Amino acid sequence: MVKFSSREIRDIIISMLVIAAVFSYVLSGRNIEIATQYYFISLIGVGSGFVLHELAHKIMAIRYGFWAEYRLWIEGLFLALVTAYFGFVFAAPGAVYIHGTYIKDEENGKISLAGPVTNIILALFFFALIPLFPANSTVGAIAFLGYYVNSILALFNLIPFSVLDGAKIFRWNPLVWVLAAGIAFFMTFNAMFNII
Repeated sequence: MVKFSSREIRDIIISMLVIAAVFSYVLSGRNIEIATQYYFISLIGVGSGFVLHELAHKIMAIRYGFWAEYRLWIEGLFLALVTAYFGFVFAAPGAVYIHGTYIKDEENGKISLAGPVTNIILALFFFALIPLFPANSTVGAIAFLGYYVNSILALFNLIPFSVLDGAKIFRWNPLVWVLAAGIAFFMTFNAMFNII
């Protein structure tokens, strides 16, 4: 059964609110007054991707019998605020910490894969909404932002480097990594250049 501590709930909420604020600030052209209008759009389009990515890691880890809890990273939130000031976002607000006596490469790979796959599924969901609503409507804006950000989140986390999900997935199964990274790359390319 998945349980959340009060600290974990607090950390998730703070992370989500700050990430939404940072994205709305950048999307508004760094205009605080306009950013407030983008906040709800950012909260749904970006916040859902961030929260569900982390929850997917937690749920999969618990499924394997490990302890897993989200922890806020103050330095990562500060980095997001600083980069937003310069007109772009580099966000690393926190992560799910997992503890167990012995985590096999396969288990670690599947736990790591759960996050990017969640972003890919969310991106596809938002992509399906795009043709149904006008681009200048609230739902249309949420759909495009959700597609764009979730595609990028999936691709970024699949980079096979250091502590990122991609390194653990690649260590477990390079073919699974190639498939997931290929899908995320195509979706990100499509979102950036609107090829379909």
